Amino acid sequence: MDASRRAVLAGVGAAAFAGCAQAQGLRGRNKPAPVAGPYGPAAEYAAARRGVSLLVMQDGKILFENYPNVGAPDKGWELASGTKSFTGIMAALASADGLLDIDEPAAKTLTEWTSDARAKISIRHLLTLTSGLQGAGEVARPPAYLDAIAAKAVTQPGAKFVYGPTNFQCFGEIMKRKLKAAGHPEDPVAWLQVRLFDGLGIRPKDWKRGADGNPFLPQGAHFNARDWAKFGQWVLDGAKGADPKVYAALFEATQANPGYGLSWWLLRPGLIGPSPRSGIDGDAIGDAAKGEDIVMAAGAGDQRLYLLRKRRLVIARQANEILRAMGPGQIKWRDDEFLRLLPL
Repeated sequence: MDASRRAVLAGVGAAAFAGCAQAQGLRGRNKPAPVAGPYGPAAEYAAARRGVSLLVMQDGKILFENYPNVGAPDKGWELASGTKSFTGIMAALASADGLLDIDEPAAKTLTEWTSDARAKISIRHLLTLTSGLQGAGEVARPPAYLDAIAAKAVTQPGAKFVYGPTNFQCFGEIMKRKLKAAGHPEDPVAWLQVRLFDGLGIRPKDWKRGADGNPFLPQGAHFNARDWAKFGQWVLDGAKGADPKVYAALFEATQANPGYGLSWWLLRPGLIGPSPRSGIDGDAIGDAAKGEDIVMAAGAGDQRLYLLRKRRLVIARQANEILRAMGPGQIKWRDDEFLRLLPL
C-alpha cells in the first residue's frame, strides 16, 4: 500500500472514530450521574431531561435536593406556565382582604364588558379557563392587559375549557383596578410580594413584564427550587390568610375539565391537557395518580410543582432550555413515569 493511500485511510479512520466519540458524547449528555438514596431513580430521570433542580419537602423539611447539569441551589429558573398558579392564590388573598369575590361578574370591574355577552363572565370563569373568550387558546406571547380585555366572547361561560394566556391577563387588569380602588399600588406582583412572599421569605429571581409595563400572570416568574417548594408547602398547609372558599376552589374541578381547578392542575382521570406537545397526558396521569391526591403547577419545558396531599410531600422540578424541550428528538418528560419512580 503506498503512503498516500495509507494517509487517506488513516484520515477516514480518524474521522470515523471522532464521529463515533461525538455520538457517544451526545448520548452521554442525556445519561445522568448516579444518585444514591430512595429518590435516586426519580432524580436521574429528571436530570436526563434537561433537569437543573429536584427538591422534595415534607412539612417544611427538605428530604432531598439535587442540582444536576447547570443547576445550583440559589439559581432561579423560568417557571413558564407554572406562573399561572399564583393567580388563584392572588384571588384567594384578595378575597380575604375584601377586594373581590371570585363569583362576581368580571364586568363589575371591567366596565367595558357590561353591555355585551362578556357581562356573564365571572372571575371564577377566567381562572378556570372557561370564560369563552376569543383567543384564550393562543399560548405564545401574552397580550397586553388592555388587549386581553378587548377579546370577545365566542362561547357561553363554563361551557368549554380553553388553555391560554388571555384569561390571566384579564385578571391582571382586574387586580390593577381593584388595588387602585382600595388605595394600594396597582402592580399585582408587587402586591403579592408584600402580601405573601415577604412573610414566607421568598423573593422571585425575576418576573417578566410586557411592553405595557405590567407583569405577565400566565408566565414569566423565575424562582429557585427552594422558594418554589416553600410556596408549595404554604399552599399544602392550607394557605394561611387566604379565603377558605377560594382556597377550596383551587382544587375543585369544572364540568369542562375534570383535571383543572382554579389555576391548578388536578391529576385525575379525564384531565384535558394544554396541548399534545405539553407532555401532560390525562389518561396516563389518571392511572399513575390512582390512590393519590395530587395537584400540580406546570409549565413548558417540564417545570413542575407537585403537591402530594396524602403524603404531605412537595416536589419542585425545574429544567432549562425550554424551547429545546419542545423540539424534535428530545427525551420527553412524562408525569406518570416520574411519579412511579417516587418511593412509596
